[in-house]
Amino acid sequence: MKALVKLQSGVGHVEIRDVPEPKPADNQVMIEVAWCGICGTDLHVFKDTFRNFPPVILGHEFCGRVVEVGKSVRNVPVGGRFAVLGASTVTCGQCVYCRKGEFMFCPERRGMGHGVNGAFARYAVARADQLFKLPDHVPDDEGAVCEPFAAAVHAVCDITDLRLGDVALISGPGPIGLLCLKLLVANGIKTIVAGAASDALRLEMAKRLGAAEVVDVTREDILSAVKEHTDGLGVDVAFECAGVAASAGACLDAVRPLGRYTQVGHFGEDVTVLFDRIAFKQLCLNGSVGYTAETWNRMLRILAQGNVSLGNLITHKLSLAEWKKGFDLCEQKEALKVLLKP
Repeated sequence: MKALVKLQSGVGHVEIRDVPEPKPADNQVMIEVAWCGICGTDLHVFKDTFRNFPPVILGHEFCGRVVEVGKSVRNVPVGGRFAVLGASTVTCGQCVYCRKGEFMFCPERRGMGHGVNGAFARYAVARADQLFKLPDHVPDDEGAVCEPFAAAVHAVCDITDLRLGDVALISGPGPIGLLCLKLLVANGIKTIVAGAASDALRLEMAKRLGAAEVVDVTREDILSAVKEHTDGLGVDVAFECAGVAASAGACLDAVRPLGRYTQVGHFGEDVTVLFDRIAFKQLCLNGSVGYTAETWNRMLRILAQGNVSLGNLITHKLSLAEWKKGFDLCEQKEALKVLLKP
């Protein structure tokens, strides 16, 4: 089968190659991939700025149909449609974090698409416990957005203390930022979304999704917008989703004293911010990375209830052969969510 493979360490070294079809172990199933989304992590693996173990098939945001089950698998029907939690493919199962269900922090963890083979291929394999049944009304393309949606659910619903009547700021209107916006709007939280001039497409989408105001920080003063919507107090909670030092600094400026700040974006480098703002404002500071299995259960309940849909974030559907075009669209912020069809 054809697969998109990181062949060796270093910048680039990503190509479509013929690879053997995977075979499921006794506790695994084989999935025919319907769609697989391009994630920022895939771009980082391409640039070799995210830990990876080549040769490895990229891709971890996917859904598909089960075509074969291992002999010890029970209650997973062939033909069933599932989204797949690929981040927990390799864990030790014994450390304090695994025992608490916080597998993201297992020191031995390897996820699909960088640590083990992923889903930019016709077939992928996963354990039965990594499968999450899609609601019948959720189409396959939206099913491929479940993984980043789970990350947004974790940041907004699991990590952050939200209260009705809050005013929120999202800095960084990429796919994760916009998924956070969907959740905040669904919860009745008035939300300001900030981005740069290069985020014009994404800021326009934020307007359509219900943002109270969008701010192009290259042309407008974000603090003026914040003061206007908060009677001069500052926002109650900020979500930094850009992974940019200036964005983090702006969020710390925008949060009122005794407010909350959640770091969602990944910087990938050392940054400098005025950390004293946290102490002098007595802020509650949280980080958010990945999710838990229970987050996925909550995420699917949200989709099943129909209060949040994912399809309008999908701007491009490409063939696997067009992977480089998809990567470039994401890198240049000319797309929201790009899906590849193996």
